[in-house]
Amino acid sequence: MGIVDKIKRSLPIVGGGEAPRTTMPPRPAPQASAAAPKAEGSIHDFIDGMVKGNKLFLFMKGSPSSPQCGFSANAAGILQSYGVEVPHFDVLSDPDVRNGVKEYSDWPTIPQLYIGGEFIGGSDILTELHQSGELRGLLQKAGAIA
Repeated sequence: MGIVDKIKRSLPIVGGGEAPRTTMPPRPAPQASAAAPKAEGSIHDFIDGMVKGNKLFLFMKGSPSSPQCGFSANAAGILQSYGVEVPHFDVLSDPDVRNGVKEYSDWPTIPQLYIGGEFIGGSDILTELHQSGELRGLLQKAGAIA
């Protein structure tokens, strides 16, 4: 059992399980400056498109080149250390996405990392995966790095 499974098993389950997934094909990921749609149902689709349309995706405060909190800076820095471009969305630019991504993942904090369409966790989990060496394998499996 990997560290992700251990961590997820040790966390309390809140809210009744996984968020429902859309059956629509993912849309290409927008740039970080793109505006999210305002209709409630479309926020889920917008988030789903970013998550599933990229090998990895980071919801963060700010951008990798200009993070707006220490946890986001840590997450972006770890990912950049693997030489990957970090597709991201600045949740400070849109409160609907900021709240929507928390509902989508059933995880209360930002940053949030997705690899291969799967929710991985926040800064603390990303740090543990990096230190244990498991992050490299997840990135390789998703095709984000060679």
